[in-house]
Amino acid sequence: MFRDKDKNYTKRKASEFNKWRTFLQILVCRYFYGIRLKFVYRIEVQGLENVPKDNKYIVCANHLSTLDPPMLAAVMPRRISFMAKQELFNIPFIRWWLDWLGAFAVNRESLSPSTIKTVMEIKKSDWVFGIFPQGTRGVPGTITGVTKGFAGLAKITKCDVLPVGITGTDEVKRIPFTGKIIVRIGKPIPYSDKPEDVVEKWIDAIQELTGFKYIPQNDDDKDLGVKNNG
Repeated sequence: MFRDKDKNYTKRKASEFNKWRTFLQILVCRYFYGIRLKFVYRIEVQGLENVPKDNKYIVCANHLSTLDPPMLAAVMPRRISFMAKQELFNIPFIRWWLDWLGAFAVNRESLSPSTIKTVMEIKKSDWVFGIFPQGTRGVPGTITGVTKGFAGLAKITKCDVLPVGITGTDEVKRIPFTGKIIVRIGKPIPYSDKPEDVVEKWIDAIQELTGFKYIPQNDDDKDLGVKNNG
């Protein structure tokens, strides 16, 4: 199961999202993490009826902690392939672990052609692509650092954007029934030839789903014209 260290982990083919990776993600996320989520964090999932029956959508959630990716993989109907920063693939065990859970490497500074090709390959499989538009973990109660790449990928792949609001994963808990995670899934946002419109709708949706407030950080963010809640 080990892969050569020189493998290009930025590239995935549809055939790689096979029964073995599917089995491992279900085992690790739905069962191992699922027990922790249920008995420690008392997880509550709302809006599963909004998830499309096909796989022509991108899971786009706000980001609070390292628990977010396995948690989403545990609660969503389909297996999810997430981006992971390429530096993590330089660490032998983590490289193997991410590889077999279906993740792929990405340069966070720029969207490469291999990333686009991989997302297209995911669409050919039974999996879906997952991304955190904030790029990195945010401060609880706020939505900041939103990048526009996810809307561009939605346009290129002709996939709708599924907004998912997460609260509670930032609080580390170890004692049973002391935490509370709520995952709210909104209605799909149709892809558009105008990515800025999709970004604006996603931010509005996440504000509504989480109760967090969007805080623009630069002039490009302000140009989105997003309506702040509160």
